[in-house]
Amino acid sequence: MKKKLLIIDDDQKLLDALVLYFRKEGYQVFTAKEGSQGLHQLYQFHPDLVILDIMLPHIDGWEVCERIRKMTNVPIIMLTARGQEASRVKGLVMGADDYVAKPFSLRELAARVEAVLRRSLGVQEQSDDVLYADGYLVIDAGRMEARCAGKVLNLTATERRVLVFLARNPGRLFTPRQILVGIWGSEYADEVNYVRLYIWRLRQKLEPVPDKPRYILTEYGMGYRFAGPPSGD
Repeated sequence: MKKKLLIIDDDQKLLDALVLYFRKEGYQVFTAKEGSQGLHQLYQFHPDLVILDIMLPHIDGWEVCERIRKMTNVPIIMLTARGQEASRVKGLVMGADDYVAKPFSLRELAARVEAVLRRSLGVQEQSDDVLYADGYLVIDAGRMEARCAGKVLNLTATERRVLVFLARNPGRLFTPRQILVGIWGSEYADEVNYVRLYIWRLRQKLEPVPDKPRYILTEYGMGYRFAGPPSGD
């Protein structure tokens, strides 16, 4: 089946170019020029991925991203102005899976779309086993979910992959570059901020005291490791 893309951007020329390109690439494409219309399209068509511009009329991309994350974990790629590092960081913190700076080539955006979809679909390909379980936290790789005190955590696809990547190797230290290549692919090897932000987001969701983590540990100047071994080992 064709993968469905929802593109939310108020630049009609850009929308036309993206629709033409991605349809040629085999995608089913839906578009919206402002946030509320984009949310309606999300409800109606259930896309596999959303491409979301920050600068939108009426409801900006930040609020749209926040509303989407309250409803679904569909992957989101945000479009930002080149050089706006703070905007890119904010987007990742709010739940976006990737960002692309304008102006961009269509091939660059298509490669990012393929990579994010590959990661999203990859969460369904894990073996059926519980990687970690104690009295508080359970990491279930079969279901690709984590539970704290019996409650399933609302994790994005990328957050789940980062957590499972670390938990499959308890006690092993990974450099940011190793995590980037293992989760995002070699083309992301220099995006160190990705690792910092996703580690921060995971700690906010699963650590009893995020500022004093007991599961995802930092080895300063070197990288990160998941505390282990899992119970029963």
